[in-house]
Amino acid sequence: MTSLVPNVDRVVCSPSLRARQTAEVFGLEPELDDRWLEMDFGDFDGVPMADVPRDMWAEWTSNPDFRPPGGESLQEMGRRVFAACDDLLEAARTTNIAVVSHATPIKAAMAWALGVDVTITWRSQIDQASVTKILIRDRGPALHAFNIVPAR
Repeated sequence: MTSLVPNVDRVVCSPSLRARQTAEVFGLEPELDDRWLEMDFGDFDGVPMADVPRDMWAEWTSNPDFRPPGGESLQEMGRRVFAACDDLLEAARTTNIAVVSHATPIKAAMAWALGVDVTITWRSQIDQASVTKILIRDRGPALHAFNIVPAR
C-alpha cells in the first residue's frame, strides 16, 4: 500500500482498532480523529442491508436527514467529514497526509473533493483496503483516484 501513497509525512486515523492497525503500515504515529469514524448506523450497526426493513432502507437512501434509531444521518456524518477535510486542507498543500478511515467517510471525502452533496455516497462503492487520493491544487481539492485496490 505504501507504494500507492509514497512519502507520507503525516497519518490521520479513525480511532477504531481496525483503522489503527491499517495505519501501522506507514510507520508513523497516527493522529486519532473521531471525525473519521464510520457512520453511526445505530441499531443497524452490523446488520446486512438486506435485513433492514425495505421501507426504512428506501427512506434512508432517499432522505439525507434520515437518522436510523440510535445512529446519525448521512448529513451529520457528511458535516463532520467535510470539517475534517477542511481542517487538513492547508497542511495538505505542502505535506502528504494519509487518512485511514472507513467506507462512508471516505466516500464523503470524495464528495468534498468533487464539491458535490454527500448523497453521492449512496451512488458509489468502495472496497476494503482501497486507496482514494485527493490532491490539493491552487484552486482547491481534486479527486485524483478512487477505490484503487493494491495488488495482493
